[in-house]
Amino acid sequence: MSDSESDSTTTTAENRFEPATPNVGEKFDPVALHDDTDDFDLRPESDSCYKCSTCDTNCPVAEVDDDFPGPKFQGPEQWRLKEQSDDEDHEIDDSITECSNCMRCDSACPSGVSLSQMHNTARGEYVDDQMSKRSLKYWRNRILANYRTSARIASTLPRLANAAMNFGPARWVMEKTLGVTSEREFPAFATETFREWWQARGGAAASKERAQARRRERGEPVDADKKVAYFHGCYANYNTPEVGQAMVRVYEHFGYEVVVPKQGCSGTPMFANGMLDDARRHADITVSSMSDLIEEGYDAIASCTSCSMALRQEYPELFDIDGIETVASNTFEAVEYLRIHEPLRETVQSADIDGELADEFAYHAPCHARSQGLDRQAVELFGDLDGVGIDDVGDSCSGISGTYGWKEEKYETSMEIGDDMFDHMESAEGDTGLTECPTCAMQMEHGTGYEVRHPLELLEAALVD
Repeated sequence: MSDSESDSTTTTAENRFEPATPNVGEKFDPVALHDDTDDFDLRPESDSCYKCSTCDTNCPVAEVDDDFPGPKFQGPEQWRLKEQSDDEDHEIDDSITECSNCMRCDSACPSGVSLSQMHNTARGEYVDDQMSKRSLKYWRNRILANYRTSARIASTLPRLANAAMNFGPARWVMEKTLGVTSEREFPAFATETFREWWQARGGAAASKERAQARRRERGEPVDADKKVAYFHGCYANYNTPEVGQAMVRVYEHFGYEVVVPKQGCSGTPMFANGMLDDARRHADITVSSMSDLIEEGYDAIASCTSCSMALRQEYPELFDIDGIETVASNTFEAVEYLRIHEPLRETVQSADIDGELADEFAYHAPCHARSQGLDRQAVELFGDLDGVGIDDVGDSCSGISGTYGWKEEKYETSMEIGDDMFDHMESAEGDTGLTECPTCAMQMEHGTGYEVRHPLELLEAALVD
């Protein structure tokens, strides 16, 4: 745990609160999720596929790219070919890199085949065994996948980084050398990261005091077991700290003690680029921190639906880290958690909004929200909020899929996929977007020019004085 107390918040040794620190490096007995073999055999699930092609018809990439063979081939059929081949050097088809990792195929499959797990594993094998480590594309993908590293460096001098990254000639050079599209503007880095704000505000000790005071106001037991560990992810830390700040204020409003443990990247951009070793290193840190806190009675929450998806599904599918099942089963998306544990809808119905966020919103449900069954929650939650209108812009994919739409050769595909969403947004009542996913927000802004907000910001405006 890397929380630090601000100068303005003093605590005695007796009441100082310090959540568990990560135990990275300690020995453990790994959970036996998979057979002890170097060959990740998904053949049993491949045999559950009966080739109905529902996954293909729900794939946004296949819809706009006739050359893409689709998730059925990328998953079950490719694994069948590999298992049945007499050639020990059987290769993964390079079209696996065209998959955007939207994971819609998982939700579409009537047999419950974990197609995305097959895709992620195949993509990892392709990158490890077949992709040249000297190619510019490999290093472009590695840089994009490890956005956390770039963001940490840029955030040391955010104003300079913002100017340099969006300087026209620099973007042209990046496209011509690395293949990062010059069509998009790079997101701005915040002058104060979320973790810097969190530490200056007093960290976990101050949050505990505020939560206890709020419980007294609400007539709840001061010692109520209301504790959450916040996985903020890279983007809320470095680019949109206002989302993390809104999350903290809303949770403290309901009497929750918030801690912000040491954490890595969720790994989502690494899964999509086949960098599984990188994702594993970050997962080690996060699982260690979160599992320790969960043992102490905390639940893990994330404000980004791709982050919650990674911790809930992709981690246990791909890694055998001690505590990983505990983390997966105790991780929630931030608004989802409040809907489960608090009378959130009734509270919102009795509230109203005025000022900056009194607006008509065009809401887009991210693909990774749909995969968790959360695609309707914002529409249902804010539908009766005075001063706000919510227009669901349909079930289309935004098309950006994290790093996918930042690649020069995939930019046009990402924009074709996003066409339906752009059209629906522009036909909606308002000109402000709403979504839980930061990269979907990038695509929404890029395709329409709308400002885009997070549902937690709306909750904060409605509920927190």
